[in-house]
Amino acid sequence: MEEEFVDSVPSEDIPEDTEEEESPSMTESFGFSSWVQDALETLLLAVIMFLVINTLTGRYQVHGQSMEPSLHDGEYILASKVTYHLHSPERGDIVVLDPPAEQSKVPYVKRIIGLPGDEIEIHDGRVWINGIAIHEPYINEPPAYSNSWHVPEGSYFVLGDNRNHSSDSHAWGMLPRSHLVAKAIFCYWPPESWGPMPHYTYPELAGEQ
Repeated sequence: MEEEFVDSVPSEDIPEDTEEEESPSMTESFGFSSWVQDALETLLLAVIMFLVINTLTGRYQVHGQSMEPSLHDGEYILASKVTYHLHSPERGDIVVLDPPAEQSKVPYVKRIIGLPGDEIEIHDGRVWINGIAIHEPYINEPPAYSNSWHVPEGSYFVLGDNRNHSSDSHAWGMLPRSHLVAKAIFCYWPPESWGPMPHYTYPELAGEQ
């Protein structure tokens, strides 16, 4: 009988498949590079978001008592710089504006009362627009002064809600459209004042809109 022979190598002599292990220094280097890249991307995104938000909005502090009780001295508000590029200012809007040069270099916060073409009268503690007395639940007290104004094209008539303690259109006249900086949209400081701006509409003037 023929004997069968099989070539064989003792198992202990067979080389095992091995994988090259990464050294700790290589792993740490890769991890640090990844962390730096993530950090830079996050920083870049934050800068872009800041620039976009800063371009479209502004943050302003309320100075004085001219807008009480709607807004108070020291409060901080967020205002949209883009709103009035999309549509015209509206009656009842609370706005940030550049006052006439002789008044102040600090932006004012007031409420739009008169639109271009309006006839404004103030007497008997009421504001009349084109012959109609408007309801104003937001004012601090009735105005103690009286006068009448015509609002020309390209201008607005603005008043503070604290009528008798406000430097506004009743004192220095019409506000040019170019002086409207932004529409106030939100009060963000202090926390107890947190909330949207109390803009107002006038149902009694519905036929005038």
